[in-house]
Amino acid sequence: MSQAARVTRPAIIGEPEVVEDARTSAAWLDLKAAAIALQSLQAQDGAVPDEAAHAEATSLVRRITSAIAILTPAFEHDRAYLERLVVDFDRWAGSGFGVPDFHDSLVAFHPQRDRVDGLRHLVVFPMYTQNGSTSRLVEAVIVEVIWPEFVAELEAGEYSNALFVPIRFVDFTSGYDTNSAVLFPESVAMREIPTFTWGAIFADREAARFRRVLRAASEITKLELPTDAARLLDDQRLAEETFVMWDLIHDRTHMRGDLPFDPFMIKQRMPFFLYSLEELRCDLTAYREAVRLTRSDDTDDLTRERAQLVQYAVLFDRIFRFAITGSRVRNYDGVGGQLLFAWLHQHHVLHWTDTRLAIDWDEVPDVIVALGTAIDELYWKSIDRPKVAHWLAAYDLVSATLTPHPASAWAKRDLPLDGPPKGYTDRVLDDEFPLSMFYEALSKKMTTVIESTAGITGSTPDLDAPRAESAVVAA
Repeated sequence: MSQAARVTRPAIIGEPEVVEDARTSAAWLDLKAAAIALQSLQAQDGAVPDEAAHAEATSLVRRITSAIAILTPAFEHDRAYLERLVVDFDRWAGSGFGVPDFHDSLVAFHPQRDRVDGLRHLVVFPMYTQNGSTSRLVEAVIVEVIWPEFVAELEAGEYSNALFVPIRFVDFTSGYDTNSAVLFPESVAMREIPTFTWGAIFADREAARFRRVLRAASEITKLELPTDAARLLDDQRLAEETFVMWDLIHDRTHMRGDLPFDPFMIKQRMPFFLYSLEELRCDLTAYREAVRLTRSDDTDDLTRERAQLVQYAVLFDRIFRFAITGSRVRNYDGVGGQLLFAWLHQHHVLHWTDTRLAIDWDEVPDVIVALGTAIDELYWKSIDRPKVAHWLAAYDLVSATLTPHPASAWAKRDLPLDGPPKGYTDRVLDDEFPLSMFYEALSKKMTTVIESTAGITGSTPDLDAPRAESAVVAA
């Protein structure tokens, strides 16, 4: 029997006299308030540099550790972590609030060992929140694992990913009242880097913002959604499970395949469009595997249904949200979304005619898989190429579909061909592949909707608000 079948949405509280509900308990609310107050005293590196504030910081840390102690019985599966967490907080306060070091509590936290649907975790760390705060402030969050049985079976089979932990929000401090949809151990303040054993993704936030954005985009572009795709707009749980399946395959893909030596794995300075291709490669691998599952006679009905929904999720999230979210400064996710849209349009399966978007659904899967194959071919050839030659080949792949900026030195090959790689990276424009006229028009209609998804969760009321403008895109 799978883990998902053993436990279904367990209550967070083991002793009613301790606290009734995580979101409303006195201990959690005091922990949350103390963490937010402590944030105002911290510098970007997490320290509290003003000695005059140390007395207040000490009081706030005591409130945090007292609340953790009260809540620990409700999270018995995390007892070792929570007890170590109190020690790390006490040591930080006792040593004068320098740069925090929560290495010991981090290595004691193992959410990947208990992937049980509905199981909750209390997580408190000085950390930055990707797409949120870049400072290592004390953040507190209560999360709930999403682990449906069909995902447990996929992970136990050919899509193994022992580090992957899909979660949903229960409550959180201000660092997560943002666009951040991940909880990664590398974001925690620590003295040394351990072997990371887990990575968590908030599937409820991904699903919620997807639903709001797709509803608005389909209205604006007059796109008629297939019946099964339209179900995602009205069913948060269904959308969450779809994103969990997508993320499971995407996340493991970073470590597998015929890879360049360092597609994403070693931090280095390189042209941002290479990150575009790596993220897109992982998404298109998830898409390709979803296509394979829908076409396989060995796939059960539930998995086949979810695999079809993954195809819609990858397509719509990429072309409607990724392409126009964020600034145009080295926006690698944006370029990936633009590339997918243009590829579909230039292969004549996506049509913008009479200010209406239409898609040839039967033909789309093979065309998208072909783009993934082209990226895989680029990667396969990379092992025989010098680094800069690989970069140039990657640029040629992207620019064969997306039009570069007219001032692009890369497009003209006005590059220091005899110089070091740094010179090539310096010549990439911040917006090397500007938005097309279609996306410029769509962005104007969608900006308010996309901005409204900051801080959204699966429990946000009225997920389809605000409504999209009624006027269509006039590209």
